[in-house]
Amino acid sequence: MYIESVQLKNFRNYQSLELEFDQGTNILFGDNAQGKTNVLEAVYLCGTTKSHKGSKDREMIHFDEEESHIRMIVKKEHISYKIDMHLKKNKAKGIAINGIPIKKARELFGIVNFVFFSPEDLNIIKNGPGERRRFLDMELCQLDRIYLNDLANYNRIVNQRNKLLKDLAFQPELQDTMDIWNQQLASHGKKIIEKRYSFVKELNELIQKIHQNLTGGTEKLEVTYEPNVESNNFEGELQRQNRRDMQLRTTTVGPHRDDLCVTVNGIDIRRYGSQGQQRTAALSLKLAEIYLVKKLIKDTPVLLLDDVLSELDRNRQNYLLDSIHDIQTLITCTGLDDFVNHQFQINKVFKVIKGNVYLFH
Repeated sequence: MYIESVQLKNFRNYQSLELEFDQGTNILFGDNAQGKTNVLEAVYLCGTTKSHKGSKDREMIHFDEEESHIRMIVKKEHISYKIDMHLKKNKAKGIAINGIPIKKARELFGIVNFVFFSPEDLNIIKNGPGERRRFLDMELCQLDRIYLNDLANYNRIVNQRNKLLKDLAFQPELQDTMDIWNQQLASHGKKIIEKRYSFVKELNELIQKIHQNLTGGTEKLEVTYEPNVESNNFEGELQRQNRRDMQLRTTTVGPHRDDLCVTVNGIDIRRYGSQGQQRTAALSLKLAEIYLVKKLIKDTPVLLLDDVLSELDRNRQNYLLDSIHDIQTLITCTGLDDFVNHQFQINKVFKVIKGNVYLFH
């Protein structure tokens, strides 16, 4: 699969933009704060309905405007898909595929798969559990329609249960409804836990070889899923923690409190790893993600690299660039030196200057 083109209207700092991409490597370069990342954000948003930054719709609309429009043409197995997305300041976004409006975001599922790699991802090991859960969810939601549905339902029920826990202080009679929420939470939560187990197992099989190559065979990397509660024990644990939840007025048990443990040669590098180890492990994690998506969808995902190369040393840059030669890649960077030195195959180069993009020859 690959992206043929993207058109933006009133998106971030772009009033109007049309870009046609190559099936290979596309580079957007320019100084900081010119709008390079905004192009990647628009592409990712159009394929997944979510911003990789977690931005709200209104934040992405060009100031002084009421709505924004993104159109993306995706080619998959010789079929073209036209995805249109309208962002509105005070209404839900509108999405259409080939001119036909869709009601649920999950109807976009399976048209295009992305792997997004930004400098923040290099801190995935160092940062808190929330970042590592986000890593799991970002990929699983693109790969598994049922997971996407279960996660949306689970998050909705957690919010409703939390509201109930706050309301109980004033309306104790609502206590009788707690069992129903517990059952629903456990029903969706169990499926999430099981899917995360199998995803991490498959990820682990790929990551060890990648990391050994990256470190010259000196480090053995292992990723372990750490569920907050086991799926067969979830509902019982919710009942046991009811009193505590009522005191804290929040749900303390469930996959929204899961984590990933990352060890190198048996040492937990979340706490005891050097910055270099943590970054190399993060790079291995993202590369394993690319290979796993390839394996599961039997196609290549589109890789979005947002200013990552400047954060890596020469060896890791080379390894990353060697790994992505057969995938459509959109790269943002401040200069072309790294690619020239590496003699890397570049198919199309764009220069970005203050919300304008020029084809660079």
